[in-house]
Amino acid sequence: MIRNPNTESTQFIQSLKVAGVEISKEQEVIERLEEAREWHFAFTTLVKQGQRIGISFLANPGMKSAELQRIFAQYKFAEQAEATFEANLLH
Repeated sequence: MIRNPNTESTQFIQSLKVAGVEISKEQEVIERLEEAREWHFAFTTLVKQGQRIGISFLANPGMKSAELQRIFAQYKFAEQAEATFEANLLH
């Protein structure tokens, strides 16, 4: 269960889903981000290494790169974070 649906990290995950990203083990991702001191770094680590523990991000048909760029900018990720995310998306 999401402890606080109003955290910035949880809102970010919800934005990704609206943009067309499916997240395996979504609850675990949310919990890890809520517990992390630096949730941006934790998210980027999960994107790169998450498959080792069964976490993956899947691009649904119709997902738009421009929307992802907007979301990553809105949540103030480092410049290369969105490109890293897209490079690691499963299709």
